[in-house]
Amino acid sequence: MSIEIRVPQLPESIADATLVAWHKQPGQTVSRDENLADLETDKVVLEVPAPTNGVIRELKVPSGTTVTSGQVLALIDEGSAAGVTPSSQAAAENTAVKATQPASKPASAVASNGAAVGGASSARSSEDEEGGKDKLSPAVRRLVEENHLNPADITASGRDGRLTKSDVVEYLEKQKASGGVSQAPPSAPASGNVTPAAAKAPAPTSKPSVPAVSTGRNEQRVAMTRLRQRIAQRMVEAQSSQALLTSFNEVDLTAVNELRAKYKDRFEKSHGVKLGFMSFFVKAAIEGLKKFPVVNATIDGTDIVYHEFYDIGVAVSTDRGLMVPVVRDADLKSFADIEKEISAYAAKAREGSIGIEDLTGGTFTITNGGVFGSLMSTPIVNAPQSAILGMHKIQERPMVVSGEIKIRPMMYLAVTYDHRLIDGREAVQFLVTIKDSLEDPGRMLLGV
Repeated sequence: MSIEIRVPQLPESIADATLVAWHKQPGQTVSRDENLADLETDKVVLEVPAPTNGVIRELKVPSGTTVTSGQVLALIDEGSAAGVTPSSQAAAENTAVKATQPASKPASAVASNGAAVGGASSARSSEDEEGGKDKLSPAVRRLVEENHLNPADITASGRDGRLTKSDVVEYLEKQKASGGVSQAPPSAPASGNVTPAAAKAPAPTSKPSVPAVSTGRNEQRVAMTRLRQRIAQRMVEAQSSQALLTSFNEVDLTAVNELRAKYKDRFEKSHGVKLGFMSFFVKAAIEGLKKFPVVNATIDGTDIVYHEFYDIGVAVSTDRGLMVPVVRDADLKSFADIEKEISAYAAKAREGSIGIEDLTGGTFTITNGGVFGSLMSTPIVNAPQSAILGMHKIQERPMVVSGEIKIRPMMYLAVTYDHRLIDGREAVQFLVTIKDSLEDPGRMLLGV
């Protein structure tokens, strides 16, 4: 019995999605809940899970197609996996791969199970390669597939042994430097069946290639991802629809550093997460928002909507672009709860598994350009919010303290705000409240 694989129900704010990549081809077996394809929306990448065990019968749409909720993507023959023999499975995979090869490329250029003959590569099973690809983020998977790489050959430096984009880029650069990179896997027999004799045969000696002469004026045109298009659109909308102004201040983080140094080991042991800076800034921002509610408000037509809750967005940089997951009801959460939630969001964002519900809403945003070395910047408001706090690099500077010059860990702070709603006095005093809370963090803990 054939089962239709359809586009999952997209969130209400998203009209369509782009099918980025198929992870299975016709004739290949699939397991229940296995990811079949990636759908990229304006905000997140969604997975299309297999509803049952079976065999892919037909792919209805190719990669790169724009699809909508409920559209049929593929057909699966339910329960056929048990009746497929290894030989027939391999033949089906070979047929599927040949069918997808460009007309100008010989069918022998690709072996469907990823096994290479000759050279430095050894034969690997399709299960190993597909299993490795399923653990990759969409950006890394795309880079691996475009360059015909096997993830098992690349040293991973990410969390839980995951490959990062920089791991793949570094691997490619090393291969290019040693002359070992090719744009297609080593050739195999056209039938896709490798005989023992062929597997043992030495690779033919190739003539050294003459490096191409670069003129130094090369160009490369790459289509923007949907997320990048959406980011560009929102940034332009924010600047064209709001009267944005930025105020600056600086904060002495001596007290925060001393508190973290004193309790960081005990904190991590008790809560299983490191005591970072972001929880202090989230709590300090909430102190400011409580004191100046207009900074936590939004404009809706000719009305001002005052939010009596504090959902704080924390900007996270990923390979696909900037994302802003939201810590909801942050005023009711402890330092440990905030650190855990931010850490979990960051991991999900970089792995491409973050959900649309994690990114929607938010009454105020904090962004930290300091992790990239930024000393000062003017962040753009995350509309329809009315303000955003910018953190920057901590830098030791000589400061006058009680009439004496002392070296202090200083950070420039910036608050960009919608001047249609927030006056300069309120913005400046809001920033001063954050400064005072961070320079005397005991006040936040005691609520004074």
